[in-house]
Parts: sequence; structure tokens; C-alpha cells
Amino acid sequence: MPKLALPAGALRRPLAEGLSKAGLEISGYAEGSRSYRLPSGNGEGVIARVFREKDIPVQIGLGNYDLGICSLSSVLELTSRHAQPQIISLGKFDLPPRTLLVAAAEGSFQTLGDAGALEGVRIASEYPNLSERFALAARFRAPRVIAVAGSAGAYPPEDAELAVLSVTNEGEISGQGMKPLHELLEDTVHLVANQKSMLSMDISALLGRLAGLLGASPPAILKLPAPVAGLRATEPSQDGRRPLRPLRLALPDGHQHPHVVAALNAAGLDFEGYTNTQIPAQRPSSPLPGLEVKSIRPQDMPQMVARGSFDIAITGRDCINEHIRQFPSSPIEGARDLGRSPVDICAAVAADLPADTLGGALAVWRGQAKQLIRIASEFPNIADDFARAHHFWRYQVIPTAGASEGFVPEDADILIESSETGTTLAENDLKPIALLFRSTTCVIIRRDDQRPQKNVEVLRLLLSHLKKAVVQRPSDTIGAGN
Repeated sequence: MPKLALPAGALRRPLAEGLSKAGLEISGYAEGSRSYRLPSGNGEGVIARVFREKDIPVQIGLGNYDLGICSLSSVLELTSRHAQPQIISLGKFDLPPRTLLVAAAEGSFQTLGDAGALEGVRIASEYPNLSERFALAARFRAPRVIAVAGSAGAYPPEDAELAVLSVTNEGEISGQGMKPLHELLEDTVHLVANQKSMLSMDISALLGRLAGLLGASPPAILKLPAPVAGLRATEPSQDGRRPLRPLRLALPDGHQHPHVVAALNAAGLDFEGYTNTQIPAQRPSSPLPGLEVKSIRPQDMPQMVARGSFDIAITGRDCINEHIRQFPSSPIEGARDLGRSPVDICAAVAADLPADTLGGALAVWRGQAKQLIRIASEFPNIADDFARAHHFWRYQVIPTAGASEGFVPEDADILIESSETGTTLAENDLKPIALLFRSTTCVIIRRDDQRPQKNVEVLRLLLSHLKKAVVQRPSDTIGAGN
């Protein structure tokens, strides 16, 4: 029975329309069902699962799925790191392509050569492997690639010189104060297949339905730049000290945004462009003199605070614990737990597993002589720590990009996932068997004994405001193990 991996997100609706025209009805796909196991409605026995795009090439390359639909950039991001995976493109869909661009802030560089004149160019991107290939081709001197979960365009010019990002058109970034410097790829949507499945399985009926939606698939060409010449050393401040800059605060975009807006309102802080809108601006204005604000993904905040790009950030305890488990000596520390937006980080298994506790599940798997326990999670370091703490025998952690409920039980045995109500777990025939910790909205700062006194005063004022936003009385310190 052929297995088809479908992308979540913006591609859902146009793909569902095309699949329907081809006579392949995937129930609930166009509607954005929270169930990631979707039946085909035409009796062909296709097993369809929904994943985040970044996970689809991995699933196809491993042979867990026979066919998948995803962007070309997702495929090349995988193949740039892992040589000769078992994945091939069968053609591209007639959907408007995106463009993978290298961009900079308006007014910073006129050409790519201007960026090449710097030493230690910082490149922010969701595509770290492709960004490294770009930096090597350009012959940048000591480049630094900053892997982020999203919103890469928010980082230049303060926290990166360049961003590598996929856009629908150049107007999308010009409205954000960005300028394209180089086009890396026409980012089309492809049907990809596992090579072994093509040779060993009869998937001709499914391919026949999809063939009418496909156009020719020319060789994937990454348009790498020619080497850029020149080198200019970074200029230190005249007195040899770090240049004075404002205190920098990172606020979360995405699903955390409304919760943090409520906290800021309770704290009496009005950040225009953030607290008064449903879609936050990348650079909201600050009501406090000497405070600079930027909106980024909460997953990226711990690393950005640790790097010194930001002094303070509001993020989830799940993101903090994930970072601390990877970097135990990180210079971040908890300043306050706001106690808001609580979600449980739990271990979940298939609902029909005859066990309701972790110990019971391990006993079942021992009885089945299971040699390897597979753990899927978008928190791979938390998952690894959990497995070691509970003395799993041989295990494998499968990092995911999110929408992970579709992995269990076919592609993983346990899911480490956040759950607010348990509804999504239940809709995907999963059940929780262990609670790791409760994640709430927290404030983190960077330990910095050299912070200028002026910034110290602003930090104290900001923290005093945020104290009013606490909705319960947790500990003021955030322990990595909590």
C-alpha cells in the first residue's frame, strides 16, 4: 500500500484542489484537519500523512514514505548535508514558485561584493546547509551561519548582515526594509520518491493520477555566486571598549504573540506595532527610553540571548530547557516566570498500546523484544535527556520540524510534544503516558558583568514592569530541570 507524505501550511489548499482534480480525494486535507492521518476517499488504499515540509525529504530518504510533496529548497537543504540519499524528483507541480534569496537590510550593502568586504559575515537562515554552501562559494572570510526557526528577515542589520530566505516575490521583503542581493533558487514544489520504493513497489496507479499535475523537472540548479574579493577588518571602538548600544529585548511572534500581548498589557507596557496588532511588526517601538525591541521566533531566543545579540527575551520554558540541555554552560538565566500560556510537555504513544504509564509501555516493548525505541520530537535534546533519565535501552531520537503527531506509531514509538488540552493527541489516536514538565511563558536574560550602567537601569525598570504580569507565584528562578 503506497504511503504519501503531504505538506502542512500554505500549500494545503492549492495541493488539495489539484489532488481532487486528479481524482485523489484526501479527506480533511484542504480544511486543515488537526488529524495528521488522513484517509483517501477513492478506495485506492493510499496512506496519507501530513508533515512539516522540512520533514518530508527526510521521511522519503529514509524510506518511511514512498512519495512526498515538498519544495525544492527542502530537498536541497537535506542533500547539501547528506550525500546521495535515496530520494529523486519525479516532476514539479504547476504552482506559483517561490524564490530563495540572499537579502540584506536596505542601505547596508549595494552588492554582494560589499558584504564580501567584511570579515565574519553573519548569515541568518532556516536553510543553514544551503547558507553554508553559499558562503563557501562566495569565499566569505570566517562566515557565521545562524540557524533560526523562522523570520530570518528580522535579523539584518543588527543581528546579521545577510539573510537567506524563501519569498513569494521581492515585494515581500522590500516592505520589511530588505533588499535582495542574490537569487539562489527558483523554489518550485516537487513530487519526490524513494528510489527503492520505485523499484520494489507497484505505485503506478497513484503515479498515474499524479502525473497529470506534473510538469518537466529540470535538474535542480543552485545558483551559487562567484567568489567576492576584498577584506576589511572590523573597526574597534576608539577607546577599545564595546560600543554602547541600547538594551535589546526580543518578543515572540507566532502563537505566543497574543499571550505575551496580554502579559505586556498587565505590565503596563505598550509596544506600538506589537501590542496593538494581530501580526507583530519586526521592530515595534518601545515605551522605555534606551530599550530596543525586535520580534523573532521564541525557539531562537535562547541562542540569541546567549550570543549577546539580545539582553532579555520572553519565550517558553520548553525553548529554554531545550537550549540548556544542549548547552549546559549557556550564559542565559531565568529572570522571571510569568506563569502564562501553560502547556504540558509530555510523552505520548499510540492510543491502542496496552499501557497507560511509561513503565507499562517499556514493559510491553520488552515483551515484544523491541530492539530500538524511536522517539520523535521537535525538542530533540529534551527527548534525549528523557530517554537517558528513564534508562531506555537502545533508542533513536528523530528531530522534527513540528506537526509531529503523524509520526506515531508507524515512524516512531514515542512522541515528546507540547499539549494544551490533549485534543490534537486524541484526534491522532495518541495518549499521554508521562508528563516531563509544564511549560509557561518566561523572561530570560544574559549574564553580563560588563553591561553598561545605563543598560542595567533600563533592565531593572523593565523587569519591575514585567513583575506585574505574573499570574501566579512560581519561583523567580528558572531551573533547567524543572
